[in-house]
Amino acid sequence: MRILGLDYGTKTVGVALSDELGITAQPLETITRKDENKLRKTYARIEEIAAEYKVEKIVLGYPKNMNNTIGERGMATEAFRDSLVRRTGLDVILWDERLSTVASNKVLMESGVRRENRKKVIDQVAASMILQGYLDSL
Repeated sequence: MRILGLDYGTKTVGVALSDELGITAQPLETITRKDENKLRKTYARIEEIAAEYKVEKIVLGYPKNMNNTIGERGMATEAFRDSLVRRTGLDVILWDERLSTVASNKVLMESGVRRENRKKVIDQVAASMILQGYLDSL
């Protein structure tokens, strides 16, 4: 069973994928768009990935505020989740992603990845950290 991990942002969606045993998460790609509200191609690409890898579940990063409240980005993520459920028919789990991008940046810096190269992969690394956190909880 493969699980897809997503880090949903205003202009990008980081994508990660679990191995078939559901033990490890690997970064896969970053889906980009020019406008925050133009999501048709983003949804289509997620559907393609889900079909290609026979994904059975999606874990979506849920950006809560540090005081555990849900802000504007959290509400946008909930709407994104609802659309993903309608479009894919898959179970979409919201997973607390607080500080995942900060942690991803730190990992990339410690790995010696140059700043300009970090921007290209940070969202997929964040998605893999979100997905790995979910997998570890199982």
